[in-house]
Amino acid sequence: MKGTALLSALLLVAACGSAGEPADGPDVLRVLAGSEIKDLEPLLRRAESETGVRVRLTYTGTLDGAEQVASGRADGQQDAVWFSANRYLSLIDGAQARLSTQTKIMISPVVLGLKPAKASELGWDTKPVTWAGIAEAARQGRFSFGMTNPASSNSGFSALVGVAAALSDADGALSADQVSSVTPRLKEFFSAQRLTAGSSGWLADAYARDPRVDGMVNYESVLLGAREPLTIVYPADGVVSADYPLTLLASAPEGKKALYGKLADWLRTPAVQKEIMTGTHRRPIVAGVPPDPRFGSAQLIELPFPNRRSTADELIATYLNQVRVPAEAAFVLDTSGSMQGDRIAALRQALVALTGADTSASGAFSRFRNRESVTMMPFDDAPGSPVPFTVPERDPAPVLGEIRRFAEGLEAAGGTAIYDSLKAAYDRPVAPGHYGSIVLMTDGENTDGSDYAAFEAHYRSLPEERRHTPTFVVLFGESDAEEMRRVAELTGGAVFDARSTSLAEAFKEIRGYQ
Repeated sequence: MKGTALLSALLLVAACGSAGEPADGPDVLRVLAGSEIKDLEPLLRRAESETGVRVRLTYTGTLDGAEQVASGRADGQQDAVWFSANRYLSLIDGAQARLSTQTKIMISPVVLGLKPAKASELGWDTKPVTWAGIAEAARQGRFSFGMTNPASSNSGFSALVGVAAALSDADGALSADQVSSVTPRLKEFFSAQRLTAGSSGWLADAYARDPRVDGMVNYESVLLGAREPLTIVYPADGVVSADYPLTLLASAPEGKKALYGKLADWLRTPAVQKEIMTGTHRRPIVAGVPPDPRFGSAQLIELPFPNRRSTADELIATYLNQVRVPAEAAFVLDTSGSMQGDRIAALRQALVALTGADTSASGAFSRFRNRESVTMMPFDDAPGSPVPFTVPERDPAPVLGEIRRFAEGLEAAGGTAIYDSLKAAYDRPVAPGHYGSIVLMTDGENTDGSDYAAFEAHYRSLPEERRHTPTFVVLFGESDAEEMRRVAELTGGAVFDARSTSLAEAFKEIRGYQ
């Protein structure tokens, strides 16, 4: 998914029928889906003419979607779910009772793709390599890679599980003790990570823009569809694969069950399976369809997966708080007079949620992380004084409390100096070895100081390293959507639309990209 078209896309309805058609009806199958399914939308539009089933997709993040299903909030709102895998969902207490028939549609393992020259330099284009060998090369600084955030994207979660299982030599489901013992080796592996993202598609776009990064851990399908050719490395000790199960909810009405059956059967016909393989680079699930030679001849070994949710959550938390490269985030926040009342209250609430007030699983993983540097930069008719915070590796509660009190003390007054404030954020250096990002939230148009053209000129004059810091723009109120999209496109960021959801949802989603 292109960054500048994001617009809170993981939370919005994607119409696979004609504009203006009702969201429900006797021929509509409502499907809660992961963003990875988006490339199937053209195929699903054709499904309507061939099967009579009109699919309505509502996109969500992996953990948010799992929580919606397990809690029952999807009942009555959705008829089916379609994530790249149901593994995390199946670990949640009570989730299985919410699910009915599951039909696997396609396969894509999560593997490593490298620039051909780098793969040749490492010898991984001609000889087998294990995750342990990859981790050793990472420790030595011999290559760099990007990967999605395992708290927001299944490709990152699958990669994390696979690497942890392989490095711990687990011969069964990962345990909490194994997660603890393998943490030092995970640190070595992820010391080579240079890009993070909230979705596999956005990661591919970010990788294409950044020549410093040697490769990425992603779905095989994404790697095969990359703009520049990549050498795909299939670790000899195994992988974790996505099988994209289209899953009927137990609460679905009888009529919707029939629609589900028609769609699932159609998707598994040989002709459609071949079209999925050709168009999306995923492996066919139906035995009668021969795999494309691009997939190679090596047999995929599936690595073990945690069989307890607590272990999966512990693995994600360990990655975020101990293993991954620390983040350094600047929040450029509009506190102009137009933000008075409900709007400034919404901003306070959104920031407080990131200090741990949101106790859902996705909320817990989106809070400000241990070792993270956070700088609050409120502005009105001029940039305000930056207020820095550093969350410690141990006992983060006191600093999170300080951020909460800062957020609760925000007041609204004055004009709107968007570009002077954004310029000030880019003029602040990012610590070496940190992921730098900027969040820009405004509810109006620029009224004070320099304009977009002046900011663009300043941005282009920055050192190359600084220009790799993306700006994630939050649309709110009457903000200039087109100009904000230009900011995101210029900086390699993305746009999140809080006008139809909430600031809290937009901020939480952005955390997957920081």
